[in-house]
Amino acid sequence: MDKFMSKHIITISRQYGSGGRFIGKLLADKLGIPLYDNELITLAAKKSGYSEAIFENVEKTATHSLLYSLSMFGSTAGVYGLPLSDKVFVIQSDIIKKVAAEGPCVIIGRCSDYVLKEQKNVVDVFIHSDIENRIKRAVTYYGLSEDKAKDAINKTDKRRASYYNYYTGHRWGSSENYDISLNSDRIGIEDCVDILYKYVTSIDKE
Repeated sequence: MDKFMSKHIITISRQYGSGGRFIGKLLADKLGIPLYDNELITLAAKKSGYSEAIFENVEKTATHSLLYSLSMFGSTAGVYGLPLSDKVFVIQSDIIKKVAAEGPCVIIGRCSDYVLKEQKNVVDVFIHSDIENRIKRAVTYYGLSEDKAKDAINKTDKRRASYYNYYTGHRWGSSENYDISLNSDRIGIEDCVDILYKYVTSIDKE
């Protein structure tokens, strides 16, 4: 059977270990549209000339300070115009807008819901989960010990929230910022995919 080709861009924000990336991949496959996750880093690096490591690390360690830019990325970073972290956000936002303009797709994280807020054909999703199950996923899929998994979850979510709150002025994870918020444990990964598929295909027909 041919896959359904969606008319919409779906952005997926997620807690660490909630299964949001898995849901995004399965949904993209089911809808027959591209998935953009780490691919955005590669595209942004090619466009800007910066290394992929800068795009990978800026959300993790950005302090939005000139001192940070100088110490991490060289004496010219952040001196002219915007700080490096802001430049990276702008470049990445341009890439997100570009792939969205090319057609329906699923985009994982990177404030894509905010970046595409002016577009009408966007469905914004937030995936959350209970801490116990997030630890189990981190142990199973990322090879972390339980202690390290819990620490990674807390630190990653804190970084994601700070990054999102700083650049959007909104609160990361608040339901009013998204069209749909799903608990992947209570619903299940496969059922989350089915719910999103049914929702997107139903509004595509409107």
